[in-house]
Amino acid sequence: MGAGFAVGVLGVLILSHAAYSTIQYRSFLKITDEQFSGPPINVVMELIVGLVLCMWAALTVPGKFLSILPQSDENRVVALSDNLDFVIFNHRGKAFPLSVDAKLK
Repeated sequence: MGAGFAVGVLGVLILSHAAYSTIQYRSFLKITDEQFSGPPINVVMELIVGLVLCMWAALTVPGKFLSILPQSDENRVVALSDNLDFVIFNHRGKAFPLSVDAKLK
């Protein structure tokens, strides 16, 4: 568990607290018979901070991107699956002609 994962957990906790604060604020408004015009500014700031932390963690936790080598044999399907019951060759595609002689005008 690295720092990115801890930042992601902290971001989720902050987002959860912002949701709980909004629920509390709405129940307070129901008690005082006021209209809900929007969440308080501290909840909005919590949402922004939590969103930034979660996005940062989502981009850093998975690790580095690896390049895909097109000439690699590991990228190719070399055999059919073991269960041939789901391989269907009789489908709607046979209604289309094999060669398409469409010309642009």
